[in-house]
Amino acid sequence: MIPRGKIRIKDFRTDYTGGLEKGEAKEKALEFGERIGEMQELLYANSQHSVLLLFQGLDASGKDGAVRTVLEHVDPAGVETANFKVPSHEERAHDFLWRVHKAVPRYGNIGVFNRSHYEAVLVERVLSIVPKAVWSKRYAQIVDFEKMLVTNNVVLLKFFLHISKEEQAERFRARLEEPHKRWKFASSDLETRGYWDDYMRAYEDAINATSHKVAPWHVVPADRKWYRDYVVGKTVVAAMERLKMNWPKPKEDLSKIKIV
Repeated sequence: MIPRGKIRIKDFRTDYTGGLEKGEAKEKALEFGERIGEMQELLYANSQHSVLLLFQGLDASGKDGAVRTVLEHVDPAGVETANFKVPSHEERAHDFLWRVHKAVPRYGNIGVFNRSHYEAVLVERVLSIVPKAVWSKRYAQIVDFEKMLVTNNVVLLKFFLHISKEEQAERFRARLEEPHKRWKFASSDLETRGYWDDYMRAYEDAINATSHKVAPWHVVPADRKWYRDYVVGKTVVAAMERLKMNWPKPKEDLSKIKIV
């Protein structure tokens, strides 16, 4: 977890595993997934909070994989997902947070942002889609927006999946070599890879500017998929358990009901 302050991306090892063995980490990740499934029922029954999992990371960092593992045992009806691609004409006619706020999950549900409002200070910065005078002001707007969400009972968990350039290359090669993975590959992925250093600086600045007390960033080592899933699962379980949810009491006296 990264509190608001100065960090350097290069100080975080992408292959860090905390001394865990692969088998142990995968077993615990499975347990975390089952626990999340149980607590999602409580979340829905109470409908006082929502949980929003926000994932950022370069191509092949494992955003989809982490979501599949962590939410494997969650009822799909209780999950809302959003993937923020190039803004539509309508979206560009509003402020950059308009389309994001609409996608925040309803109370009782778990939401997933595969990429998010942070694209407005990442890709739009790196590709010079908007000038610095515009994107530099967005950090404060993002923090205010996230604080508003948390104040209104949205549990916001932000994950930066930190992958090395070497591991990304290996995963790209696998996509090209394995028939069932080729559909994932696009030549534009290599264009983005050419801006690697620029993206690292953009991520570093974004994390430093927007990691705040109620919604800190979690920098997750992502070279080892099994450790990535372990960290994300553990973080989600801890956050949901802090809600201290109980089964709600019936709205009527059930002792008077007879089924014949």
